[in-house]
Amino acid sequence: MHIGITTALDYDSDRINCPRDYVEATRSAGGIPWLLPLFHRDTEAPEPREYLDGLDGLLLSGGVDVDPARFGEEPLPDLGSVTPERDAIELALTRRALEKDIPVLGICRGAQVLNIAAGGSVYQDINSQVGGVLQHRQTSPRWHPAHTISVTRDTRLLRILGSSRIGVNSVHHQSVRDLGSGLVVSARAPDGVIEAIESRDASFVVGVQWHPENMAKSSPPMRALFEAFMEAAKKHSRGLR
Repeated sequence: MHIGITTALDYDSDRINCPRDYVEATRSAGGIPWLLPLFHRDTEAPEPREYLDGLDGLLLSGGVDVDPARFGEEPLPDLGSVTPERDAIELALTRRALEKDIPVLGICRGAQVLNIAAGGSVYQDINSQVGGVLQHRQTSPRWHPAHTISVTRDTRLLRILGSSRIGVNSVHHQSVRDLGSGLVVSARAPDGVIEAIESRDASFVVGVQWHPENMAKSSPPMRALFEAFMEAAKKHSRGLR
């Protein structure tokens, strides 16, 4: 199964990059990773259909903040850096994937992009907008669980992870706020922050706020998430649901 993985753009070094754990977790679960490059704003980028032709799944990787203009807001003081080129291509790719029922796994920023593509919004900074939240930017190693989540009953995520309570890592300051069309909450942190969303109607559309790729080598439930994504991609490649 060919899995497209979105990439990041580092303006300072003028490099396009992707953390290795995304690639390794995808490959370990049986997929063939294809890195999807970003293009300079003055360069004509491929159309979303050109990116997605030949792909069996789309993995939206983590990274910098999404420009709040993408969900109709002005920037707040604690907004981080944004990458306009990345916002544009990822939102277009996600909308195309949702339209064509291509399996999607969104991770951290990717879960937020998924929600925005479906018409939802995110908190620009949970510490200032929500208040009373846990530490969601851990200082421990990224393979180490920082806090627990409660997984919602009767969800795809619960069937995949196999437990209604599980430890996850946490390296974010934004999170899903208003849900996009067709999406439901499938997990929350103890402080109420949304930790996972999914579609009940699509073949496979799941977004998680944590980074399962960093935990996949040591955590069977995180490996199971990638394996379920690959199984959905396999069915898509065969024209099945």
